[in-house]
Amino acid sequence: MAELDSIERSLRDLAPADLYAALWVDPSAQTLVKVFDHLRTLQHILIDYLPRDVAHQPPLSPQIRHCWHRGTLLFTDLAGFTPLFAASAAAGQAGAETLLTLINDYFARMVELVSKAGGNLLEFTGDAILVQFRHETYQSGGDNAEIMQAVYAGLRMQRAMENFSAIETAQGPLSLRMRLGIHPGQFVAADIGTPLRRAHVLLGQPVLVAKQTEGAGVVGRVCLSQAGYDCLQPAAHHLSLEPNPGPSWLVVDDLNAKTLGEYDLTLSRRRTASSMLFDRSVPGLIGEIQASLATVEPLASYLPRPVLQLLVNTAAARRIPPAFPTAAVAFVNLMGLPEAVDTAYPNDTDGIVTCFSHAFALINGAVERRRGILQKVTYHSVGSELLIHFGVLAPDPEAPLRAAETLLAIRTLVSQLWQPMRLGQPLPISCRMGLTYGPVFAAEIGEPRGRREFNVLGDTVNTAARLMSQASQNQILLDAATHHVLEFDSDYRCRFLGELPLKGKATPQAIYSLEG
Repeated sequence: MAELDSIERSLRDLAPADLYAALWVDPSAQTLVKVFDHLRTLQHILIDYLPRDVAHQPPLSPQIRHCWHRGTLLFTDLAGFTPLFAASAAAGQAGAETLLTLINDYFARMVELVSKAGGNLLEFTGDAILVQFRHETYQSGGDNAEIMQAVYAGLRMQRAMENFSAIETAQGPLSLRMRLGIHPGQFVAADIGTPLRRAHVLLGQPVLVAKQTEGAGVVGRVCLSQAGYDCLQPAAHHLSLEPNPGPSWLVVDDLNAKTLGEYDLTLSRRRTASSMLFDRSVPGLIGEIQASLATVEPLASYLPRPVLQLLVNTAAARRIPPAFPTAAVAFVNLMGLPEAVDTAYPNDTDGIVTCFSHAFALINGAVERRRGILQKVTYHSVGSELLIHFGVLAPDPEAPLRAAETLLAIRTLVSQLWQPMRLGQPLPISCRMGLTYGPVFAAEIGEPRGRREFNVLGDTVNTAARLMSQASQNQILLDAATHHVLEFDSDYRCRFLGELPLKGKATPQAIYSLEG
């Protein structure tokens, strides 16, 4: 029927295949109601997958948008996940379910505490989280109130880790512990990419320093950067702090329950009001579906297309089963670009954001062409990076080959990027990459009915990040498992670099570089 023309193309990507086919065969009011109900469920899922600012105000045009923010960033990193992963993987699917329950108990508690403090959870980065405390939210509490709220939230989060200090497993009791770093500053929040695939990113030196502050911290403690210490004036807030290398400061948790309290702000719920059907005629239903699609499509653009398809197909169940697939995992660090955003050079911001957006779009295209997934832009102590994986959603013994081909293509793309200007001179841009192959934990992590994301975790992911940080300019480093697959293919040349120590590894690891 002609009325379907206005919605048919969008439903190819946003409706399960059987529902799309049913609508095509029987475009009745009854079928249209099922389509509307599906889109309403999908909208709720997508809202829970995205940061609060994006979910409430997604971009309505294909243009890049960005703005400066003043606030405080809180990074966490989980210690003890690797042995827990190993203990659970030995039990197969049952172990995956057990691990998911445990990790989501952890994330749900952290998200709850962050939300009560008014924080905006920007993303899950593997087994870590990034939270933004906006200065505007706390204006009534003084110039630096958001730093204090972040510190209080961090102390509550560390206290809550007591619940995960003795986890019973088949290999004996294990524990999860956490590092947590806090740093204030001015940074750019940007929505980059194309209308088909976008990303919400933070750019600027404060993001890098916040991550470095977490890395310099101590497990079980809240670590505050020197800038945070200078802004906060601890004595005025009755805080005790200890000096820590970095330079940074460790907050002493000597606050009583009344002083620390349980929460600082009561925020409105993330969920938006559900649409109601008042006109159940065929034209009325099509109009309601058009309105729903106008909301859902911008939200859907923030997810990789294979992950979006997974959410579409599992929307009715509202759950993605966890798994332990074997996958190729890569991290790509764009050197000299995201951290170049600086309040000292505000006129250069447009060009840097535009260049980063172009890089993200072109790299995503290279990845998707080779059936990989660019999961997200994430953050590391050496700068912003892109997490890419192959073989997570479908078994593929050639995943390392396709990943290697993709990274070589990315290296070429980066070398050809248009360079933005800084004080009239082009900014040099390069990249460094790490690639591994092995088992990962793939699951929907976070609150089961709240803020969550599909993500990949585990030692294979962590090792790829550590290889990337060890790589030099335009270098691609590989682990032994990836090299073992590539060495039998004449299209790839690898060079053995020796056995090098890597964080988290008990013994030095064989490292190779991918030459071409």
